[in-house]
Formats: sequence, C-alpha cells, structure tokens
Amino acid sequence: MAMPLNKTNGVTAFVDSFHQYLPHRNRDICRDYQGKDLIVVGVLKGAFIFMSDLTRAIAEEGMPSVRIDFIRASSYGSSSVSNGAVGVDMCGSSSDSRWAGRHVLLVEDIIDSGNTLCRLAGAVASCGADSVKVVALLDKKGRRQVEFEADYVGFDIPDKFIVGYGLDFDETYRCLPYVAVLRPEAYA
Repeated sequence: MAMPLNKTNGVTAFVDSFHQYLPHRNRDICRDYQGKDLIVVGVLKGAFIFMSDLTRAIAEEGMPSVRIDFIRASSYGSSSVSNGAVGVDMCGSSSDSRWAGRHVLLVEDIIDSGNTLCRLAGAVASCGADSVKVVALLDKKGRRQVEFEADYVGFDIPDKFIVGYGLDFDETYRCLPYVAVLRPEAYA
C-alpha cells in the first residue's frame, strides 16, 4: 500500500495514516502466532515507537502475554545512506539462548538495502529460534541491494530520506509524531 503524502511548509509529511495499518497487521500477526510462544524483538533505536504501538495493538487483539526484547543494529552512523557494514548488538545479553525454541518477530522501522535485516534475521535464527519473521512499517523496495522481503509490511515508500515516528537523522527527529521526508539541505 502506498502511503499518501501531504506537503506542508516545504516538508513532505506522511499524515497519520500509519495508524490505519495497525488494526490489519495485528490481526494477521495474532492469527499467525496463535498458540505459539512469541517474542517480539525490536530493532533499536528506530523501531521503538512502532513496536510500542504494535505490541499494544497485539495485546488488544487477544495476545497480552507476548514477550518483548531488543536487538541493536547500526549501518548509517551520521550519514543519510547506509554504509553497508551492519553491526549487531544483542543488547547486553550474555546468552543468545533467550530466543531458542521461540517464535521471533523482528520489528523494524524501515527496510532499505535489506542488508541489516538479512544480518539480523540470520543472527536471531542462529540462536535457535523456532522461526524468525519480520514486520516493517516502511519499505523502500527501490533501494534493495539483497533479496529480502518482510513477512508483514505497512507501506511502500519512495526513495526519500525519512524521519520521525522513531526514525532519525544523526539521532535527531525521532520524536516527531509523524513520518516526514527530510529536506536534502538538512543532511547535504
């Protein structure tokens, strides 16, 4: 589904439509994981707001006992383009077995090149997870460098640099209550 755009004061903002996504996706997720030991793993830092909204919606749909965990990936640094090298941090756990025997749903804010999620999904699978699926709010299919498709996607978006609703540029703009295209002069 393409996300509608609205131009306001020279900033292109995706108007609050992502909240329409949650009721549909949480039903799909609940159906697919009914009766399974699900752990929802958010990719820090960008997915934290989406993950919070998504897990509350899943609980409201009838799965209140979902476990929550986090993993950290880095590939952008202070740039507006991924450098291709993906760093993975299991967020302080000395044991990767916390995902063994469980069904893991990785929650990502945006899929760009696909490199990060390929690396993360592989890392989680190697910890002994029974299954690994991915839900992403946004997908830039036009920037894909590796073959990767999420299991659940909110919106396909154009090849623009996006901020807000958890997404950042150099650790700024995360707390915008909407998703917006960052003007090129802000990062050029």
